[in-house]
Amino acid sequence: MSRTHRIGSRDIGFPLRKLRGLKTLGSLSLWLMCVTSILLGTSCIPESQPLPATGAPTEAMRTTVSQGLEVLQDQELKKPERADERVTRLKKIADVRFDYGEMAKRSLGSRWDKLAERERQEFVGLFTELLTATYVEQMHAYSGEEVRFLKERLEGNHAEVKSLLVGKKTEIPMDYRLLKQGDDWKVYDVLIDGISLVQNYRGQFTAILRSSSYEQLVQILREKIAQFNVKTKSSETSTSSR
Repeated sequence: MSRTHRIGSRDIGFPLRKLRGLKTLGSLSLWLMCVTSILLGTSCIPESQPLPATGAPTEAMRTTVSQGLEVLQDQELKKPERADERVTRLKKIADVRFDYGEMAKRSLGSRWDKLAERERQEFVGLFTELLTATYVEQMHAYSGEEVRFLKERLEGNHAEVKSLLVGKKTEIPMDYRLLKQGDDWKVYDVLIDGISLVQNYRGQFTAILRSSSYEQLVQILREKIAQFNVKTKSSETSTSSR
């Protein structure tokens, strides 16, 4: 059974099925990462300086999403001709907070241990491209949602930050799971209404590996990324011609 939530004008579904028909959780999580903090007292940080945050994991998330909000709310960056710049700025911010390598490793599961270093690097690259490509589709969905940070839970070098995305007609629980790396915190998973990004991908990747091969999985990822890129380019051309 699949579960679907509506955010703004978008339907986001989470069925476990093959990637060619994938409703990716990654796009929603990255978009939500950028809109997850409209908080009293959050300061605007210059877009050219996406900074890591020290201290508590909640403060790390607050730092990141406040930067993302600055970009999303910038009226100049909403112009069609500046779409690429908007994406680039948001990706820089996401890159500071998300550990794509850890996310890719956990999503692939036990198959990761069998990969050579070159294959691991290739898979992390493709996984990151997939998240970025799907994320671009969600960039325009932001419509003033607010987020309330609820609490955090610490256990050694792991943490979970619980929050609530609040829209005009919906409230969605969203939890970030983070690992401490040096003095900073990095996200390795996001749970939206209890549904894990990593487990969502792992279930689909495992199904493909069981019925086919790792090489086929890589090919499907490449095809999916290409499809998103063509769709995004077509959408941008259509928008700019209006």
